[in-house]
Amino acid sequence: MKAPPRRTGNVLHGQLQARNHKAKLTIKTKSSRFDALVARYYPAVYSFACRLTDDPREAIALTRDAFNSTRKQLRSCCDDNVFASILMSTVIRAGLTAA
Repeated sequence: MKAPPRRTGNVLHGQLQARNHKAKLTIKTKSSRFDALVARYYPAVYSFACRLTDDPREAIALTRDAFNSTRKQLRSCCDDNVFASILMSTVIRAGLTAA
């Protein structure tokens, strides 16, 4: 028979471990092509947007908008390098219009 979980303050010990475990999880990507491209290019696009805007919040918004707008174009382009150049040009365009 399994022993009941012990209490740590107001939280059961097992629940506390579950919360800590959830907080340490990394972003899991699906096996779709777009999710793989996001996982691959997000750090580079975000870094470029940070340097372009000097504001981390604005860089996150630019990065998110760039990926959302290029999602539609993914069906027409078959090469990953083309996708990367479309992403960067989208960030540049959005950064210049935001400035």
